[in-house]
Amino acid sequence: MLRRVLRHLFTPQWVVRRHYPPALMEEIQRRVADVERRCPGELRFVVEHALEPGDLISGLTPRERALEVFGLLRVWDTEHNNGVLVYVLHAERAVEIVADRGLARCVPQSEWDATCRQVETHFRAGQFRQGAFAALDGAAGLLEKHFAPRKGGRNELPDQPLLL
Repeated sequence: MLRRVLRHLFTPQWVVRRHYPPALMEEIQRRVADVERRCPGELRFVVEHALEPGDLISGLTPRERALEVFGLLRVWDTEHNNGVLVYVLHAERAVEIVADRGLARCVPQSEWDATCRQVETHFRAGQFRQGAFAALDGAAGLLEKHFAPRKGGRNELPDQPLLL
């Protein structure tokens, strides 16, 4: 517990901004837009530098925080219930993918989790660009595997990645 708290306390937001410079953020935005053109999902990519001390003391997990962010950003608020949140907790190099109910009915959580665990290896190795793209491509692969290609449709969620 102490180790986890220290990791979060000593992961300032500027560290995340250094690992996700504007050029990478633009690349991620373009990749999100590309995935959404091909697949029936609305993606959000969010990186949070660390949790608040109170959340750490209460034992908030990366998964629980991802669910909170999913709700706060209204990723669930799409016409076809096809929102997907890729959440990265930088201090722990943890990745969580939360899919809305329209997608969760067809894609087992175990498949999303397997993608997360693969992506975490990139982040733990300091490969943030590769990790971000692996997360988006992994989500796209699951959407393409389980759903028909996207035909038209409007973009319901912002494509810009978000740093919290």
